Amino acid sequence: MKPALQLRQSQQLLLTPQLQQAIKLLQLSTLEINQEAARLLDENPLLERIDDNANQTYSGSSDAQAPAQESPESATSENTTQDSPPEWGEANFSHASSASPDDEDDGYQEVASERPNLREHLLWQLNMCLLDARDKKIIGLLIDALDENAYLSQPLEEIVEIFPAELDITLDDLETALVQLQHLDAPGIGARDLRECLTLQLQAIPEDVPGRDMALRIVGEHLDLLAARDFAKLKRLLRCDDDALRTAQDLIVHLQPKPGMAFEHRAADYVVPDVLVEKVGGIWKARLNPEAMPRLRINQVYANILQQRGDASAQGMATQLQEARWFIKNLQQRFETILRVAQAIAQRQRQFFEHGDIAMRPLVLREIAEQLELHESTISRVTTQKFMLTPRGIYEFKYFFGSGLATDAGGACSSTAIRALIKQMVSEEDTRQPLSDSRMSEILAQQGIIVARRTVAKYRESMNILPVNLRKSL
Repeated sequence: MKPALQLRQSQQLLLTPQLQQAIKLLQLSTLEINQEAARLLDENPLLERIDDNANQTYSGSSDAQAPAQESPESATSENTTQDSPPEWGEANFSHASSASPDDEDDGYQEVASERPNLREHLLWQLNMCLLDARDKKIIGLLIDALDENAYLSQPLEEIVEIFPAELDITLDDLETALVQLQHLDAPGIGARDLRECLTLQLQAIPEDVPGRDMALRIVGEHLDLLAARDFAKLKRLLRCDDDALRTAQDLIVHLQPKPGMAFEHRAADYVVPDVLVEKVGGIWKARLNPEAMPRLRINQVYANILQQRGDASAQGMATQLQEARWFIKNLQQRFETILRVAQAIAQRQRQFFEHGDIAMRPLVLREIAEQLELHESTISRVTTQKFMLTPRGIYEFKYFFGSGLATDAGGACSSTAIRALIKQMVSEEDTRQPLSDSRMSEILAQQGIIVARRTVAKYRESMNILPVNLRKSL
């Protein structure tokens, strides 16, 4: 075949750097967006943060119709327009709710006090005791052997083998030190199992407290029967009535099975909502939270210098200027997309805002995508790690999406509403005769909601509700 040259035209979807950045920003959380903004502020001198925002405001509307924008998944640049779009701009990406930079309190941040951990607290208690140096050293070694729940899970026989022979520490020394450790602070610390932990706590209760002796007997001999809620057998073995057993049980359930949890340091998870939802004129409307929006603009000093210079040395700054403009524009697009999705959710789930989980309607990503003429993947990115502040609390966008089950009337009931109904039935049940999964399925069927017993069990377990035999009480 003779070689030849041919020209052919074709269309191809390409992800430009700007489009890639738009997709990336859309899927980031508010915390990650602020981290990304801080990174670019450090790297790009053409981008600056607005400190004095007295005349810089975001006039975005909280009405249902937010400005349309290009979808990150779209390769075209088609945009829809509105009569009065919000005033976004590269010199005006800000909000008006932050404090003045001259505020006297700005330089003083609240610092959380450092709480001692379990080891530090026990060592402090040990130093306050009138013991000789050798005993304190042995007890200190046992403190180091405690796990995060304040249990001594390693047998004393293994611990004594670890010590060098020149220390001359015997098993009797360890047993004596363990008793002293168990009396240092909160009862239960230094226990070797759950039974011993609960026993130590009961022994610390005054002897004249009703039910103490029976509770000690239950923990020491019949803890498995109490866990299985086998009250009939317990009453037969203890030869007691319902009132006596109930009193002893009440003492046991108020004990702390993990004493070390009181010293556990957990970092608080703070959520800054992206959107605020409120009822205005009888209609639920969403508006952007100005506190979640980075306040950025182009540095006009550098931009003016760049305009005055046309030589090749300014090429690097020109690239940085373009990057800064892209970032501000993509931030604008991100928040506008979030607002549109939030408003669509507020419209479709208005019954939830009025009546709570029990009124949640089934909703899938495709419905919102079709309404806003966006791709489902875009809606998925918007609803991940984006939060909405409502009169009922803070919810992730994904909370409002869920499958539905058929009803006798031909409609559908959301899984969230069914979970709320199950939770309500359990909270109102007679604990002496709790509802089984089959019985709850029958009650839901009487309300026109067809739910299999296995589905009820799955929903119940997802809410950490115990099965029927473990919810039974005297």
